[in-house]
This record gives sequence, C-alpha cells and structure tokens, in this order.
Amino acid sequence: MPDKVRGTFVSQKINKVRWKPEDLSYSSYFVTGSWDDQVNTLMLWSNPRPDDDPDQLTVKTASLNFSGDVTELLFIDDKRFIASSSHGFAKLFEIEFLDLGKALFKELIVWDKLHEFSYENCCPCTGLACFEEDIATIGEDGRIALLTARQKNPLRKIDKADSCSLHCVCFLKYNEVLTGNIRGHMKVWDLKSQSNKPATTFMMSGDQIAASCVTFHPTQRHMLLVGGDDGSLTVWDMRHNTFPVTVLSAHAESVSELKFHPDRPEHLFSCSADGDVWHWNTSTMSRGTRFSSSSDMSIDENPWLSSDAAKHRIEVLSTMPKLHKPVNSLDVNHSRLICSSDNEAVYVINDVIP
Repeated sequence: MPDKVRGTFVSQKINKVRWKPEDLSYSSYFVTGSWDDQVNTLMLWSNPRPDDDPDQLTVKTASLNFSGDVTELLFIDDKRFIASSSHGFAKLFEIEFLDLGKALFKELIVWDKLHEFSYENCCPCTGLACFEEDIATIGEDGRIALLTARQKNPLRKIDKADSCSLHCVCFLKYNEVLTGNIRGHMKVWDLKSQSNKPATTFMMSGDQIAASCVTFHPTQRHMLLVGGDDGSLTVWDMRHNTFPVTVLSAHAESVSELKFHPDRPEHLFSCSADGDVWHWNTSTMSRGTRFSSSSDMSIDENPWLSSDAAKHRIEVLSTMPKLHKPVNSLDVNHSRLICSSDNEAVYVINDVIP
C-alpha cells in the first residue's frame, strides 16, 4: 500500500498551492506559486490519482517566472486561474496542454498597479477573492480593487478602504465583500452602493489580533471562520455579526489558511506557521437534531454555531507529522489534501476523509 503522505521537493519556498478543478473526478494536476526568491515561479505539477500506479512520481509539466512573491492563487474554472503578486499586480492565466504530457501558462490579462503607495511604485497585493468571474483584490495600501475576468480595466477601486494593511478577503454574496486587516477590524462592503464606506464594521476580538485568513461554510455562507495571527479561530454568524459566536484557541502560531471540504463541509482543514496541518471533523455532530422549546419543530444545528459544550466535542486530528517550517497553504480535492511549506516541499495526503 502506498504511503498516506507523499512529499515532493520543489526547490523553492511555496506560498500557495491549488488543485486544478476537475469534473466529478480526482484532479491530476495542481499549481504552486513560490515566494522569497530572487526569481519566483508558477509551476504546474502532474500528480498520480489514487488508482494510478503507486510508484508514479509527481512531475513538473509547466513553469513560468513570476515577478514578486506569489501571494494568492485561485481558479475561476477548470483552465483559468488568477495569481496576485507582492509587486501590486494580478494576472489571469490559462493552462494550455501540449503533446507528450507538457503544458504552458498562457497569460490572458494583466492588471497592473492595482496597489501602490504614493511614495513608491507599488505595494504588495496581499490577497484576492473570486465570485465566478468577479474578482476583489486587497493590499497593504488599504485599497480594494474590483475586477472582472472579462476585461482589463478595473471596474472600481475603493481607495483608503482601510487605514492599515488588509490581510484577508472573501465574497459573502455576489454583491458583498468582507475584508480583515492587521488590527483585527472586519468590514463588509456593499458593492451595489457607490459609497466608499463599509456597510458594517466589527472586531475579531477584544485584542487587536490580525486577521490572517478567512473562509465561509460552503452551504451556509452566513457562517464565517477567521484565522488569527495568534493561532485562534473566530466563528461568526453573519446574520448577527456584532459579536463572534465563539473564539477557539487553536494553533500555536498564525493560521495560514482554512478550507472547508467543498462537498463534505463537516470537514475543515487548517494549516499554520507552527508547521501543523489539522483536520477538524464534525461528521458525528453535523446535522444533529435538537428541538425548540417553543415548538415541536426540529432544527438542523451546525456544530460551529452551537453551544460551547458542543464545540469541545469537535474531533481535531493531525493529518501529517509536524514540520519544522511554516505550512503556508493547503487545498482539498475529494479525499486528498495538498499542502506547501517553507521547507521547499509540497505534500499530498491521501485518504484524509474516510
């Protein structure tokens, strides 16, 4: 039987890793983006599926030099993805497959100078989010840039959206974007409004803890999880977003990324600068039935939004041995998880979900 965890040395620190989407099947490819190098790189890797030859190796099939650190990678369909840079721009690429198992990255659109300081040419684009072909980018300049994959010119820029660096962003709805900053301020932006002021503002917690990453529940988008720079997980019900539902002590250091399984959202995965990759399993609790005291109607209860006592029963497992370098990114495809680290390796973990 092949090992559950298979590592591949890639010769660069990998900041982001994403499975290439496939219809109804295991993905055979993933894309990585490096950081902290004189010349950073986007790379496409061919990876054996679980039913392939267990001795088959992960092979690089395409590579392209990239200016600046790769700060985010997101696919918008099965061929096109967006990469953002610490040099303040974002690019839309298409993967074109050639003969003999080779491929190349075809550059479709470049959005230059999305983020820049007044006293220099550019500043880091710290993240991006997508809703179909609509795109939002954020940066250290506190700006939000709104784009579409259908044209080069930005749709809108919200200058001075924040007075300090923005660290994470996501679409709550097609017309609502949430941002989190270095001081733990969370803001919701109504994109239908022409105002450059947020519709709602709230805090992660009582302390000024940076919001390092954010994700939402795949089927209950009102449920939001935010990773903190102190390793915490903060849970919100965005129908009542004045105060968090709870704050959980989690990793020992900053939470790098959070991912719900897209088809089985009772499984959440997290990675951290402390070198851990964790699997949060609520499958024995999810969709549990409780009864309202005022009626006989049953209510489906999400464990993340339930009582503190229920949260203490969430099963938390380590998916692989602890690394001695930060784990920067992860992604999940069917029962396989992929993660990347500053130790210049990527790891594919099979059977993370039984």
